[in-house]
Amino acid sequence: MSKTTNTMIAALAAAFIGSTTLPGSASAGGSVSFSHAPTSDQDIRALEAGLQFYSLYEGLKNGANIRQRGWNNAAGIAQYGSGNQGIIHQKGSGHSATLRQNGNGNSYGIFQFGKNTSANVSQYGNGQAGTTFQFGW
Repeated sequence: MSKTTNTMIAALAAAFIGSTTLPGSASAGGSVSFSHAPTSDQDIRALEAGLQFYSLYEGLKNGANIRQRGWNNAAGIAQYGSGNQGIIHQKGSGHSATLRQNGNGNSYGIFQFGKNTSANVSQYGNGQAGTTFQFGW
């Protein structure tokens, strides 16, 4: 794994652990988001491979995939070009996400957990990759 990938995994783990121990009233809500868009060819290819492995594990097909578990979630993917891979995974309630990919050979994954998070992502160009992780409470 690259140093960038290790850093991203550590940051996500810290955010998840930290979000579960935040003090506050039962009605208090909030969210935390992490986005990652590698710039080196090696890191882009590594992220693309990770998204492909996720797709295989979940039994998803190439192209656009939306997986929702929970209530009152909304998602949409628009792809213009060829060889694009888009994933939206929502678990919980009240999430919304859109992913727009213009170009060829792009990969992006949006992963939302908990409740009431929102993401709107656009990729323009060729051969880009990225992820967004959101946790809401």
